[in-house]
Amino acid sequence: MITVIESPSLTPNALRVLESRYLRKNQAGDVIETPDQMFMRVARNIASAEERYGADETTVWHWTEVFRNAMTSLDFLPNSPTLMNAGTDIQQLSACFVLPVEDTMDGIFDSLKHTALIHKSGGGTGFSFSRLRPRNDTVQSTQGVSSGPVSFMGVFDAATETVRQGGRRRGANMAMLRVDHPDILDFIDSKSNNDRLNNFNISVAITDPFMDAVIRGEDYDLVSPRTGKVTGALPAVDVFRRIVDRAWLNGEPGIIFIDRVNRDNPTPAVGAIESTNPCGEQPLLPYESCNLGSINLARFVRGELGNAEVDFARLREMVSVAVRFLDNVIDMNCYPLPQIENLTRANRKIGLGVMGFADLLIQMGIRYESPEAEAVAEDVMGCINEAAIAASQALAAERGAFPNFEQSVFGLRNEKPRRNATVTTVAPTGSISIIASVGSGVEPLFGVAFKRRILDGAELVDVNPLFEHIARAEEFYSDGLAERIAQSGGVHDLEEVPPRWRRLFQTAHEVSPEGHVRIQAAFQKHTENAVSKTVNLAAASTREDVEQTFRFAHQLGCKGVTIYRDGSRDLQVLSRGTAATAAAPANAPAVRREPRPRPEIVTGRTTRMETGCGNVYVTTNETADGPFELFAQIGKTGGCAASQTEAIGRLVSLSLRSGVDPRAVARQLRGVRCPYPSWNRGNKVLSCADAIGQALENFVSDTIKGGGPEPELDRAERLAGNCVECGNVLEFEGGCAVCRVCGYSRC
Repeated sequence: MITVIESPSLTPNALRVLESRYLRKNQAGDVIETPDQMFMRVARNIASAEERYGADETTVWHWTEVFRNAMTSLDFLPNSPTLMNAGTDIQQLSACFVLPVEDTMDGIFDSLKHTALIHKSGGGTGFSFSRLRPRNDTVQSTQGVSSGPVSFMGVFDAATETVRQGGRRRGANMAMLRVDHPDILDFIDSKSNNDRLNNFNISVAITDPFMDAVIRGEDYDLVSPRTGKVTGALPAVDVFRRIVDRAWLNGEPGIIFIDRVNRDNPTPAVGAIESTNPCGEQPLLPYESCNLGSINLARFVRGELGNAEVDFARLREMVSVAVRFLDNVIDMNCYPLPQIENLTRANRKIGLGVMGFADLLIQMGIRYESPEAEAVAEDVMGCINEAAIAASQALAAERGAFPNFEQSVFGLRNEKPRRNATVTTVAPTGSISIIASVGSGVEPLFGVAFKRRILDGAELVDVNPLFEHIARAEEFYSDGLAERIAQSGGVHDLEEVPPRWRRLFQTAHEVSPEGHVRIQAAFQKHTENAVSKTVNLAAASTREDVEQTFRFAHQLGCKGVTIYRDGSRDLQVLSRGTAATAAAPANAPAVRREPRPRPEIVTGRTTRMETGCGNVYVTTNETADGPFELFAQIGKTGGCAASQTEAIGRLVSLSLRSGVDPRAVARQLRGVRCPYPSWNRGNKVLSCADAIGQALENFVSDTIKGGGPEPELDRAERLAGNCVECGNVLEFEGGCAVCRVCGYSRC
C-alpha cells in the first residue's frame, strides 16, 4: 500500500521561486529572510487586524499561529501580493483591480495614472473600453474625430511596459469591449499581430441578445456608447466566427458572457460589472479590488494513494480559517487609491479558490477527464462555497455585515447577513502552486516532468513529486525514465509505467476540449465569482473545434472561456530535442550535415529594421529551394553590437544552407530581449536578434507560397515561449504564461 504524502516540505524549485520573488531582500539584493520568517511575517501582519475588533494580544497571537500553520503546512496560500507585501513598507495586498475608462480625455488619462500606481504596487488591472466613443465619432470640444478604443488600449499597453511591479511582478491588464460596440471588429482584430498589446489579455463581452442572434442566425444591433442609439447591425454568426478565427490564430480574444456575470452581481444597485481582472476569474465593479487565496486540495485527502477520499471535515475547518484570513486582509490593505479603498471596504469581496485539483484526483484514483472527476469537482467546490458562506455569516455576527448589504441582493431577499459580498473565486495560482508543488488551479497537470536550465547551461529534470513518490514506492523509477518523460511531458505511451498510473497522470494536452469545459462548468456551479481555466487544443485543431468549445461553454453555464491552440503564439524557442531526434533509434549513427555550396548568383531583398541600438539592415537571399542566406549589419563596422549582429547572420545562413526550416530559425530569434526595445513601423522590436527574426519571418511569409505544413512541434514549442528571466520554457495555463522554474508570469 502506498500512503498519501503526509508531511509536505518546500521543494528545491519552490525555494528558488521564494528566494527570487517573495523573500525580503536588502538594498544589495541579498535575501534576508527564510520561508518560515516570511510566513510568520504575513501571519502576524494579517492577524493584527483582530485588534480592530477588540482582540487582546493572546487572541492576536492565537490567530497568528493559526494563519502561520495554514501556510507552512501548504494547506492554504494567499495571492502573491499578500505574501510579498504583508508586513512591509508597501502593504498592498490585493491582486485584482478594475478601473473605469470614461469617455473624456481627463478620464482616460486619470485611469492611465491610476494604472501605473496599481502596477507599481503589484496588482493587475482590468478595463472595459466600452464607454469610449467609436473611431471617427465626433469630438465636439475640438471639432475633431475620435481615434476609438483600440488606439487608447495602445497607450495603456505602452505605459504598462515601462512600469515594473515592485521589481518582482510584471504588469498585466484585461481589456474588454462589448460585442455591441461599433468598433467591435477592430477590437477582435487588435491582437492578430502578436507584437501588439503584449501587456493585455483581451476578451469580448458577449451579451445574451448577441448569443440569441448567433443561435438564430440573425443580425444584431451596434449601439453608440455616446448617444445610446443604434448605429448599425452585423450578422451575429459572422462576428462570432471572426472571434473564433482570431482565437484559433493565437488564443485571443477570449469571451466573457457579461449578462451572465451581471446576473450574479451581488450589488447591482451600486453598479454594473463591466470587466474582470487580467485572468478573467474576478468580475469587479469600477474602482473595486479583491484579494484571493487558494486551498491546496492535494492536502485534504486520507487513505491509500490511488484510492484516497476527501477529508471534508478538515476541508471545512480550513475554509473557515481562510475566509477569516482574507477578510482581515481587507482591513490591513494599503490601497493605491481612495476610491478603491472606499468601494472595496463597502463590499468586502473575497475570492477563496483551490489549487492541486489534478493532484487530488490522482490520489483518489480518478482520471481527470471522467464523469467521476466532474462529480468530485462539484462536491469539493460545493463544500467550499457552502462553508465559505457560513464562515462569512459567522463573521458578520461578530463584526457586522458588509456596508452595502442592505441594498445587495442578499439584503433585499432578507437573507442572513454576511460579511462579504462574494466569497469564492477559482484563480490560476501560477506562482503559489509552484510553492505548494501542485498543479495550477483546476487545470490538469501540464507535464509530469520538465527540464530546468541551471546557471552553467546544464539541464536538470524536475519530476512531479506525486509521480516520483509512486514510482519509487513501486520501484519503476529511473533517471532514464524521468528524462523520457521530460522530453514529451506525459507518460501515456511509456510501457515501463504501470497502466493504472499512465491512465491517471493525464496531461492537459491529452484532455479533450469538451473535458476541459466540463470541469470548468462543474466548478462554476458552486463559485460565486468565476473560474479561470484554459482549454488546451492540439496544433491541428480546426476553427470548428474552437467554435464548438465556445458554444459548449455557453451551453454549460460558464461565465467565460479561454482557449490556447498548441504553437499558435510567437516567441516560441526550442529547448528540447525535436520529435524526429527523440524517435531516432538508440544505436543510429550520428549524421553530420554539410551546408549547401553557394551558387554564383542569388536574389533577395534588404530590409531596414529600427531597433533600440540603431538601424539594422537585414539582407535575405534565396535560391529555388527557398531562403539560402542572411546578412545583418548595424550602423558602422566594428564594435560589439556590429560583430554580434554579423555573427547572428552567419549562423542563420549556416542553418538555412544546412536545410533547417527558416520558420524554425525565425522562432529561435523572435522574443530575444535586450534592455532597449523599440518600435519598427508599428511593431515592437525587442532586440537586434528579434529584428533579424522578424525580417526573416516576413521574408518567408512574402516569398514562400504553399510551403507545406508547419514542422511537427515538440513539447517546448507547444508551450508559450521561453522565460525572459531564466530562459526556461513557459507553460500556458489559466490565461497566463508561467515559468515553473523561477515563477515569472505574464498574462
